[in-house]
Amino acid sequence: MTRLFNDPSDFPEEARLGLVAAHRDKLMAVPGGVVRSTRSQSGSVAVVVGGGSGHYPTFAGLVGQGLAHGAVMGNLFCSPSAQQVYSVAKAANNGGGVLLSFGNYAGDVLHFGEARERLIADGIPCEIVLVTDDVASAPLAEIDKRRGIAGDLTVFKAAAAAAEKGLSLEEVVQVAKEANRCTRSFGVAFDGCTLPGAADSLFHVPEGRMAIGLGIHGEPGISETDIPTADGLAEILVGRLLEEVPNGIRLQGARVAPILNGLGTVKYEELFVIYRKVDELLQDAGLIIVEPDVGELVTSLDMAGVSLTLFWLDKDMEPLWTAAADAPGYRKGSVTPAQALDPAEVEVVTQDEIPAASETSRALARGVVEALEVLANTVNENCEMLGQIDAVAGDGDHGIGMQRGSRAALEAAKEALNGGAGAETVLQWAGQRWSDEAGGTSGAIWRVILTAMGESLGNEKPLSGQRLAAGVVNARQQVMAFGKAKLGDKTLVDVLVPFADALAWEAEQGQEALACWESAARIASEAAEATRQLIPRVGRARPLAEKSVGTPDAGSVSLALIIQALIPVLKKCQAN
Repeated sequence: MTRLFNDPSDFPEEARLGLVAAHRDKLMAVPGGVVRSTRSQSGSVAVVVGGGSGHYPTFAGLVGQGLAHGAVMGNLFCSPSAQQVYSVAKAANNGGGVLLSFGNYAGDVLHFGEARERLIADGIPCEIVLVTDDVASAPLAEIDKRRGIAGDLTVFKAAAAAAEKGLSLEEVVQVAKEANRCTRSFGVAFDGCTLPGAADSLFHVPEGRMAIGLGIHGEPGISETDIPTADGLAEILVGRLLEEVPNGIRLQGARVAPILNGLGTVKYEELFVIYRKVDELLQDAGLIIVEPDVGELVTSLDMAGVSLTLFWLDKDMEPLWTAAADAPGYRKGSVTPAQALDPAEVEVVTQDEIPAASETSRALARGVVEALEVLANTVNENCEMLGQIDAVAGDGDHGIGMQRGSRAALEAAKEALNGGAGAETVLQWAGQRWSDEAGGTSGAIWRVILTAMGESLGNEKPLSGQRLAAGVVNARQQVMAFGKAKLGDKTLVDVLVPFADALAWEAEQGQEALACWESAARIASEAAEATRQLIPRVGRARPLAEKSVGTPDAGSVSLALIIQALIPVLKKCQAN
């Protein structure tokens, strides 16, 4: 388990600052992550990678000459926010455009996609390449649904080497896509990982058993089997990956770079015992091995697990794989030291100013802050239960993520209120800070919800049933457009849609805000309970869909609890 920490919620940020302090010759801290502290060629493509923390050396440890130009660092196992991605990309930009690359997870896709739109609006060309190397997470016919695990390294390495050569953004994108096409990974786990401050691991595997097809965010495996010998495990890993040789590659005489990756507690000696057999099996299959890597490259805190990646090389890809690189967590060959970068040259994204607001809206803003305090308390009281629900088929961090996000949102709302903000600005600040601190799909969705509510309440007018309902309807529309989830997908949408519809109907009847909310809250609670019988069709729970039947959706439950808890706040606001 993770034993050394201060406040668990500060763990990712303190780890980031410590990493930078230990590698100032390579890294510079910027809002949302890190960038190179050395100068890159002007006009070259910047490769920006990222995802949740807890995977070192991925992602921040892969920033340096010959590798990434910047890494966005979300909270533990949570995607970074769009603001954080935008901030790091702006700081890393060399003038030749930005490639954003990351594992194929719903929250990352949402946040990085939104950041890309903002960068393009700023006149910075930007493209995205997803990593989809995990063969266990979806069949070959649905390869676009596969998640990214240790194959992150091959895609990042190839793309960064191409950028280092001075290739255009279009060319770097094509290299990254081809690297992803030629990368396959498969992993197993012997036990789960423990988040800082948590009492237990996110999942356990029975003694003597091994989970097949692990994720890197604490997700349980797809199935289980008895633990084999080291040679037996090598045969399982190699056998599964040789079932999927990418199109256009003939097995006999093909060149391949193997990566045997430890997830956190499988030590190097054990890995070498396994790799000895991996090497033998690959050579017996007629393959030529090129610069293999054995070690901890994409971890999951203290997870006991192993994955094997095969990166299939051709005459164009091999020089990119073997090219020199010098990053805190990955070195290959020898690079010519680059000139140190002056921090004053790095563009830093700052907080927006607070716009003017009416006294009426500032009074309403005080009620909004009170509502956010109730929300945060409700999440805190139910944090463990929400995590347990989420752990059935997900990674078990929903409660902790909601706790981090709601706490940060409350702090931001108080800051905005003290600065004279109205209701809209308070909600905007709260939503952005929630997204920054919590990350993940949940963080993105709650930013959308709070921002949409703020847009409807505005910075001028008082509260009314119609405007409250309009805010929730606005949130529903924006969440569904942003996250692409539909009714029946077993997500927060399964509560948000009937709640918004009920609230709007009550408002149309001329009911006051409190009466509207109380009636719709009952609908929300019923809808959350009904998600027990649904099968998840999107998100991290999808690969383990059947396991979740009989358990409600964590996001739906948390939303319904919050809706119910806000009734006393509305009573007070209406009385005033």
